Amino acid sequence: MARGGKRPGAGRPKGSGKYGEETKAVRLPLSQVENLPELLNQLRAVQAQQDLSQALSQEANNPDLSPESHTTADHVYALDFSTKRKVPLYLNPVAAGLPAHTEDYIDDRIDLNKYLIKHPDETFVVRVSGDSMIDAGIHPGDFLIVDRTIEQTNGKVVIAVVDGELTVKRMKRKNDQIVLLPANSNYEPIYIRAEQDLHIWGIVTNVIHPL
Repeated sequence: MARGGKRPGAGRPKGSGKYGEETKAVRLPLSQVENLPELLNQLRAVQAQQDLSQALSQEANNPDLSPESHTTADHVYALDFSTKRKVPLYLNPVAAGLPAHTEDYIDDRIDLNKYLIKHPDETFVVRVSGDSMIDAGIHPGDFLIVDRTIEQTNGKVVIAVVDGELTVKRMKRKNDQIVLLPANSNYEPIYIRAEQDLHIWGIVTNVIHPL
């Protein structure tokens, strides 16, 4: 009996991987190996941008959807760790009164990446539009830090795609029912039906809101 070689039916079917298409092995110069995490992150960002463009295109072709009817992500950004900058950390209370010599209150310096981003290779930043999440502190033009590795548990604010519609909502599970809740009384919850296509892009971990 012959041995070796590829077994019939073995392996992953073509197009069944993460990107839904065939893949190709590539060679990476040794000088670029240390840059592999950054290259992978850029690849994920490209895929995320393609998903976003597809979702926004489907929304534009759907007359029942209004840009003002929900909160959505209008841009997706990859993280750039090529530069680092630590800022002063003040542990003493700061009074809203007479100015003080701030240098006297500096206790240490802090790298915000360390506290805001736990999984760099699976984290993106998106900019939002719409006001359906305004009571959750998410305003039009804010930047959201989105982690794709965090478990999708009850009460998390998520980036979701529902039948091609991209939205930012708080996810709740009631028995077997998934509900995407707005944080604005002017909007209605989205009840996910069994025949609908739901994809959770990631969990919002932080909001960057300009004053």
